[in-house]
Amino acid sequence: MKTISLLCLLVLTPLLAAEPRRPAPAKPAAVSTSSLADLVREFEADDNNASSFYDLPRSVVRSDRLEKLYAAWQARLAAVDFDALDQSGRVDYLLLRNALGQSLAEIARERGRVTEMDHLLTFRGIVHELEQSRWRGEPANAQSAAAKVNELTKQAKQLKERVEKGVKARAAEKSAKAEPVKEKKSDGAAAITVSATLARRAAAAVTELRSALKKWFGFYDGYQPDFQWWVKKPYEEADKQLEDYAKFLREEVAGLKGKDEDPLVGDPIGADAVAEAIRFEFLPYTAEELIAIGEREMARGEREMKVAARQMGCGDDWKAALAKVKADFVPPGQQDDFIGKTAREAIAFVKKHKFVTVPPLCEETWRLTMMSPETMKTIPYAAYGGQNMMVAYAKDEMKQEDKLMVMRGNNCSFSHLTTAHELIPGHHLQNFQAARHNQHRRVFSTPFYVEGWALYCELRLWDLGWARTPQERIGMLFWRMNRAARIIVSLKFHLGQMKPAEMVDFLVNRVGHEKLGATSEVRRFIIAPPLYQAGYLLGGLQIKALHDERVRPGRMTEQQFNDAVLTENAMPIELLRAALLKLPLARDTQPSWKFAGENPAAGKQEKP
Repeated sequence: MKTISLLCLLVLTPLLAAEPRRPAPAKPAAVSTSSLADLVREFEADDNNASSFYDLPRSVVRSDRLEKLYAAWQARLAAVDFDALDQSGRVDYLLLRNALGQSLAEIARERGRVTEMDHLLTFRGIVHELEQSRWRGEPANAQSAAAKVNELTKQAKQLKERVEKGVKARAAEKSAKAEPVKEKKSDGAAAITVSATLARRAAAAVTELRSALKKWFGFYDGYQPDFQWWVKKPYEEADKQLEDYAKFLREEVAGLKGKDEDPLVGDPIGADAVAEAIRFEFLPYTAEELIAIGEREMARGEREMKVAARQMGCGDDWKAALAKVKADFVPPGQQDDFIGKTAREAIAFVKKHKFVTVPPLCEETWRLTMMSPETMKTIPYAAYGGQNMMVAYAKDEMKQEDKLMVMRGNNCSFSHLTTAHELIPGHHLQNFQAARHNQHRRVFSTPFYVEGWALYCELRLWDLGWARTPQERIGMLFWRMNRAARIIVSLKFHLGQMKPAEMVDFLVNRVGHEKLGATSEVRRFIIAPPLYQAGYLLGGLQIKALHDERVRPGRMTEQQFNDAVLTENAMPIELLRAALLKLPLARDTQPSWKFAGENPAAGKQEKP
């Protein structure tokens, strides 16, 4: 494998002696492979092997086996001579240590979430027992299996009836303006009252169990002579009952019917889990301090918005300027042409400014696809996947009001930035390089690196003049404020400080989203990994701070730095910094880099 050397220096002539010393453009050189790369690959293989084999979601056997695997790997890692490792190997040691701790923490959290809904899944053990018997290659006792499946049907039916009683009881209390019914577990035929959050989670679990039962039945059906005679009818009844139960929990209790007016139902993880997640992202900050960074960036964006608004003749009324920008969208049928043209302009721009290396094959191998209205319920703007930029635009089947909101939300100035974010120099280039450099680190992927890179590109493109007009500056600022708002609303949601409807209002009132776009954004936020949305701007700010450490003093060129970030591949940004700066590392290294200052809350109330 070949990569780019980041440390080649020019021999300066006396004529240039007065200029600051700057490295020469990067040249191809041999790869310095991590001394721990093979161990990481072996871990990934073990993890994938065990996870794919023990594929009963939320089962005790899966959790126990993965816990045992990760504990064994912790012991194996502890036996590694850390001091004998090179810098890249030490980084990989810490990445693997972090990944193992994070995986064990996630298993513990998932056990707790399963316990919370055990009373809604009393038949879970039957499915697990049958499927694990199949794993062991045991011939099915058809008559016994039929009895177990029949018992499963009875339990699922009884649970559905009890939840139905709980729904009716809650409705009666609401109509009588009584105190809300607290979620509880009940015995006998008593009602079970379930929150929308738990109902959504339980519906997903029932659907998983239904899938596992189908896999079990399909394995024996038609192969074991008496199996169908005994089991076919009980299985069909069980399958139908599980389908009905999951649908009832999802649609009637959680209210999720696949319609635009569906309520926003998420699953907040709580303050302790948020703190734990922050630690595993190698951030030496509290959730409150990260929220303060978001608020600080919101204020900065509002100040810049007013500058651009004045240039557009709108005074300090940046929302009026934003409304003008949103009204400038291309006619139906022209969005793909506009995006394609913009993508080519972005490629030319980064080449002109020697921002990052763009391999010819990377430049050649991207294309566009159009999003469906269904997809835009959770992804209302452009996205990237598998060499494709997914383009958001109104479709003929949409309601008139929704069409206009989608077109306003994907106007020319907004799309001018999202195109560069998704393609080059953003995710398309990032994925291209990740497939070719330090591939073993893909197991350590984090939104603070993946999304952070694209956000860092946005920040640098702003500095380099990618926005040519006040309108395009408004477009770039809208997205920066949106990412700042994501930090605030997503963390507050998981801390229990903000409800989904309040999140939508915040995005509409503070950022200037269309209601449809804001609702779609929040619908995704509340089901995504807890820190994913915060990772965009926080990761971008981290890489930008690292850029300022390396490029401003002349230690690296812009292109060398950006190439280095991409070729190191995925990891928390503090460890990326340690890799690039060759900082001292110990096997017990903890997050300590205050990229946003010692007190992020300072100035958070600053008026725009």
